[in-house]
Amino acid sequence: MEGLLFISLSVLYYNYTYFCVMVFDIHIFVCTNQRTGTDRLSCGEAHGMDLVTEFKKQTKDLKTNLKIRAQRAGCLGICDFGPTVAIYPEGIFYVGVKKEDVTEIIQSHIINKKPVERLLLKKA
Repeated sequence: MEGLLFISLSVLYYNYTYFCVMVFDIHIFVCTNQRTGTDRLSCGEAHGMDLVTEFKKQTKDLKTNLKIRAQRAGCLGICDFGPTVAIYPEGIFYVGVKKEDVTEIIQSHIINKKPVERLLLKKA
């Protein structure tokens, strides 16, 4: 799992660094992966697209000069922790995210630059 997580994060960082760094001030990736044929959890089955929609709606309504993009992403390799959201350029990962957490993430992290501690992916 650690190797897969490292590869997933490395690929995400590579894609962000080379394709998005100059376009967006904030880039929000929401895992919408759906596994089939297994008992393991996946983010997409636990309202992944609902999260994408909510992030897009709320960021569109912000009164800010920041260029923000919210989009769906494939597997980020940590579905076992619940629906996952990655925010760049900081490289912060939130886990177990629910639709009702979106406002807090936007207000605290995006606007006030203070990560939402209770949702952060903890280092093992």
